[in-house]
Amino acid sequence: MSKACPCPEENCIHQQRLEQARNNTPSEEIRRELARMFRALGDPTRMGILLVLREGEMCVRDLAIFLEISESAVSHQLRLLRDLYMVQPRREGQIIFYSLRDRHVEEILRLGLVHFLHEKKEESEAFLQ
Repeated sequence: MSKACPCPEENCIHQQRLEQARNNTPSEEIRRELARMFRALGDPTRMGILLVLREGEMCVRDLAIFLEISESAVSHQLRLLRDLYMVQPRREGQIIFYSLRDRHVEEILRLGLVHFLHEKKEESEAFLQ
């Protein structure tokens, strides 16, 4: 429940707060791309891919076996994650290995796990190392 406004007028405007919000909130374009990234994280298959890649790079076939889905389905999800700069490919001969793009992606996943598992200390300790 929010605090009642201390202003006596019913329709008061807090200009300083509005200006601060305008100055510190990302643009519409950035908000849209950020929402797109979080929507991508809302898919259990993509989340599974990202979480397993925390352990190190994997090829499409290994990801498909681990997730128990087709290689085609994995490739489709990886393409979406690549477009969002969350994973990166590395070719070794004819095999393409995928890894998390950078520490930011790792940190997003880690913070998500911390938030979700904060009440389950024993379970979370294994995931958060």
